Amino acid sequence: MGSYTAAAIFAPVLVVILEVAVLRTGILRQGRFWLTLAITLGFQVLVDGWLTKLSAPIVLYRAQANSGVRWPWNIPVEDYGFSIAMITLTLMLWSRARQNAREPFT
Repeated sequence: MGSYTAAAIFAPVLVVILEVAVLRTGILRQGRFWLTLAITLGFQVLVDGWLTKLSAPIVLYRAQANSGVRWPWNIPVEDYGFSIAMITLTLMLWSRARQNAREPFT
């Protein structure tokens, strides 16, 4: 397993552990989170497909670092793990900041 593949697997797992053990925002139980994730991943497919297309790539990957599996439109599957982790972490931190802003000072 390449380093990029390993990191793409562990990033979302670590974000979920952070949610369950530390932040506890409840975001993973909200339908609007999953809808947001689906919408952003939909746009990722369009942009990432253009950036990584094999016919004229803008972004290149070392073959040894990833699995070599590409879907759809030649998008490395590892990119989805990083996207899910980044989107989820951002929304969790934003949600936590909003919760803290609503709590009265004591």
